Amino acid sequence: MIAGTHSGCGKTTVSLGIMASLVRKGFKVQAFKVGPDFIDPGHHRMITGRPSHNLDGWIMDKSYNQSIFYRYSSDADVAVVEGVMGFYDGISGDKEDASSAQIAKWLNLSVILVVDASSAARSIAAVCLGYKMFDPEVNIIGFIFNNVASPYHAQVLKEAAKDKGINVVGILYREKENIGIPSRHLGLFTAEEFKVRKDKLADWIEKGVNIERILKETEYKISDFKELKKSNSSKNKNRDVRIGIAKDRAFCFYYDENIRLLEEAGAEIIPFSPIEDKKLPLPLDGLIFGGGYPELSCKELSSNTQLMEDIRKLILKGTPVYAECGGFMYLMDSVVDLEGNRYKMLGIFPFECHMQKRLVSLGYRQVTTKKDSILGPAGTTVRGHEFHYSKIKRCTSNVDTIYSVTNRINKEEGYLKKNVLGSYIHLHFGSNPEVAKYFVEYCRKASQGI
Repeated sequence: MIAGTHSGCGKTTVSLGIMASLVRKGFKVQAFKVGPDFIDPGHHRMITGRPSHNLDGWIMDKSYNQSIFYRYSSDADVAVVEGVMGFYDGISGDKEDASSAQIAKWLNLSVILVVDASSAARSIAAVCLGYKMFDPEVNIIGFIFNNVASPYHAQVLKEAAKDKGINVVGILYREKENIGIPSRHLGLFTAEEFKVRKDKLADWIEKGVNIERILKETEYKISDFKELKKSNSSKNKNRDVRIGIAKDRAFCFYYDENIRLLEEAGAEIIPFSPIEDKKLPLPLDGLIFGGGYPELSCKELSSNTQLMEDIRKLILKGTPVYAECGGFMYLMDSVVDLEGNRYKMLGIFPFECHMQKRLVSLGYRQVTTKKDSILGPAGTTVRGHEFHYSKIKRCTSNVDTIYSVTNRINKEEGYLKKNVLGSYIHLHFGSNPEVAKYFVEYCRKASQGI
């Protein structure tokens, strides 16, 4: 695991650099991300050529996190797990739930901690010791000092580390040219928008990090978990339900585990682009609109009237549709951007949403359905998270809400109209795999007129 002392210390750039170096050396690398984030896994995929998977101790239980890790690591040479926030940071100050430390313990991972060494010298040794001593059950085996200013600065850091018995596996100098991923008020640019410079990242890492030493000190055998892998590897080869998934630069936030569970339940996943495609890849038995940044492509989405008409026709037929966050915005009447420009959207939900300069909502959510729906019978519980910069400002008529949501000021959410369910909450089906099965079966029955 590559973890960090805090957000912004450079762990994502270091993780990507280590992945790039390993791939360049010929290793088959499987990446993972702790937490519910979509953006970092997208960049992992661009480096490794393989989907990156989320691990999360609040959304999923221990055994499910283990099954994800062992399933996708089984055919790789190296697994790299990128942590979240500060290593011990989670949902509260007195529990480790949802932290990188929790996942490291559940998976028995060795940890390399990235430390931002800018504006500090001998004090960095105290930081390192604090992290090692905070929880004796965690195996922090080494430290990478990032943002080092000069060779002299590096020498002082090494002396302090040696004096306190701290294992330093890397010294990374502050780069004049920014090799990381640029950010904006919405967060980091997505992999669809910004292509990371693999060779530059690999060069930077190889100049300052002892990759061979890290591989040797973190060697990991997963042969003891064959039964666990086998019990989670079944697949439904009879994929008779065609589910269209909106996938392009506007809608790119999907958990690959959700896709796997849909396929395992009998879905054939059919991607399409609401930006580029002029018509749907019919026939389709269901539609899913994931999250992303549709607000950055409002003009293209709004002008693609032919595709929107195809979608409306399917919805009028009763085709089940699930939409979350950015996908939910696309199904509203209109979206108003930060400049006040109004763009017409699908008009399924009688809402107008306005983009805000500040984050509107952020946090883990547990959803319990209050009535039968495309996700399952009343009482179905599933977990996920919420993160968005838009707000519903106008509602022209009432729409049923079927979610009761924890950890949220307004506990009424989950907007239902006909067979269309829209929400700002990103759900992870790994918290309740029955949801994927139910949705696919609902689509199957709807296509048969049952």
